[in-house]
Amino acid sequence: MKFSTWGTVAIAGATLAAASLTGCIVAPVRPAYVAPAGVVYVAPAYVSPGPGYVWAYHANFGWGWYHPHRGWHRGWR
Repeated sequence: MKFSTWGTVAIAGATLAAASLTGCIVAPVRPAYVAPAGVVYVAPAYVSPGPGYVWAYHANFGWGWYHPHRGWHRGWR
């Protein structure tokens, strides 16, 4: 009888541990942006304005934060 009690406790503990890890959030790893040929890379001066923005190069304005749906941060067109 002791084995089944400890076995049940062990299974319940393992189940609880597994269930507690299911809500972990892992941030996606973005590849480092490579500057086009002949362009000097400039690091961001401020943090990303939100999720989905990437540090990219604009031919007319230089480096800035770009979002595929919202466009350039701070109104670049």
